[in-house]
Amino acid sequence: MYDLLIRNALIHDGSGSEPVMADVAVRHGRIVEVGAGLAADAVQVVDATGLALMPGIIDSHTHFDAQITWDAYVRPSPAMGVTTAVIGNCGFTIAPCKPADREITMRNLTQVEGMSLDVLRQGIDWGFETFPDYMALLRRKGSAVNIAAYIGHSSVRTYVMGADASRREASGEEIGQMAQIVREAMAAGAVGFASSTSPAHNGEGGLPMPSRLASDAEMMALIKAMGEAGKGVYMVTKGGQMPVAFLEDMCAQSGRPVMIAALLHNSTNPTAVFKDLDAITEANARGRLLTGQVSCCPLTMDFTMQSPYPVEGLVSWKPALGLQGEALKQALASKAFRDGVRAELAASATFRLFNNEWDKVQVVEVILSANAAYEQRTVADIAREQSRDPLDVMLDLAIAEDLRTVFTAQLLNSDEQAVGRMLNHAHSLVSLSDAGAHLTFFNDAGFGLHLLGHWARDLGAMTLPEAVRRLTSQPAAVLGLLDRGLVRAGYAADLLLFDPATVGRGPKYRVHDLPGGAARLTTDGAGVQGVWVNGQLVADATGLLPQAPLAGKLLTEFAA
Repeated sequence: MYDLLIRNALIHDGSGSEPVMADVAVRHGRIVEVGAGLAADAVQVVDATGLALMPGIIDSHTHFDAQITWDAYVRPSPAMGVTTAVIGNCGFTIAPCKPADREITMRNLTQVEGMSLDVLRQGIDWGFETFPDYMALLRRKGSAVNIAAYIGHSSVRTYVMGADASRREASGEEIGQMAQIVREAMAAGAVGFASSTSPAHNGEGGLPMPSRLASDAEMMALIKAMGEAGKGVYMVTKGGQMPVAFLEDMCAQSGRPVMIAALLHNSTNPTAVFKDLDAITEANARGRLLTGQVSCCPLTMDFTMQSPYPVEGLVSWKPALGLQGEALKQALASKAFRDGVRAELAASATFRLFNNEWDKVQVVEVILSANAAYEQRTVADIAREQSRDPLDVMLDLAIAEDLRTVFTAQLLNSDEQAVGRMLNHAHSLVSLSDAGAHLTFFNDAGFGLHLLGHWARDLGAMTLPEAVRRLTSQPAAVLGLLDRGLVRAGYAADLLLFDPATVGRGPKYRVHDLPGGAARLTTDGAGVQGVWVNGQLVADATGLLPQAPLAGKLLTEFAA
């Protein structure tokens, strides 16, 4: 007898081939048969007539490292069709971490990943110190989806160097200690080693995240340590100063694949991302396995001047980083500060989140009724009406409202023709949901449903079979996931049943379910009919099941 039999589904098997009508039988968490007219008894039979069945979505870029310690359901990802999530991206992990470093680790996450310090203090289960300890904690707690975890550079650096991790290069002895921690993490089942050199990634008080202080020699030593056992992926969010050629050399010397983030289209510097993709193509032609993480979503963020993530990567914004209350207001009111920001924004764009496109910055919510007329209007429009500079308009409004005015900005990936080119690039990987981070700014956990609905069905930018492949077997192959990413006999029964005519993601809205009742942005899936993780139903058309099983596995074995 089968545990689960899904009948009459249009099966997109994840390979990119044309779909076929068939049944899928599951026993003990694995697919045992795929074929037409399977005749057998099953504990659960699902009639999928008119629906499509595909492997579960693999989200290769999440930041659930902290959230998963208090929320084993990693909301809202299971309801978005995600059955496997990779945590630890950019190296912004919470393990390893000495008790003395917990506060700085949380404060860094508050800055770089837009997380609430109060939420982290109340929510994180610190029942670990080393990375193997952390993996043991995750295994004990369980999860609704499968989890693979990177060992994170910034955490490793902080573990070895303490407060100096964000202030100086490491000594040879310290690099040796870090390399040993990476080896131990790989032995404990890490999927690879993750880092960041992006200038947008700042921690507590505006200091660079620790990995940004690493020398080339340190980076190379840690990647080699990762790859010594013949496994592991090096994931890096690269800054403009880190050329693809150097990453290709890392790949060559370590013998391991390199995953490069975050390749987003910038309308004010439209060729930059394609130059990186061209360099990645050339590296692959030389036998180097480089992949670029791209997003199928426009990068749109809600923010206030209390935590203005879109501009915090500007060099000219540094005097305001780490300030609060009246001190922050005073800094933002300074003419010298504003003139510095204006000058930097007027200069040629490299990679930065905000590039002076004021017509893409909108006032969402004001605090004072006298300013109600500004809501749902762009800062550019208000500035034209008042014959004033848009930066002055935004900052003056924020200061007048105690820095609580809510703005939204469409930052990157707004040119759909360009994004379509990126999504179809031979060496790009659709990713960058950032699920688990920036919870008050945006929520792209439904990126996979958006690819299926908006890009494949509505725009026809790719076929549905290709969109499914991009979300399933391709990331599984890049990450070395075993027996996942395809609807095939012998594979894990990670499955997504959906309606191709309605699949997509719903509008964002706020819920107050974080520790302490804090708010986060979330979204609902559209067209999702069933999500199975290792053969167990965790979500249906109503969303995450109220008593969803913790059916996920901690993935610790990967293909070489």
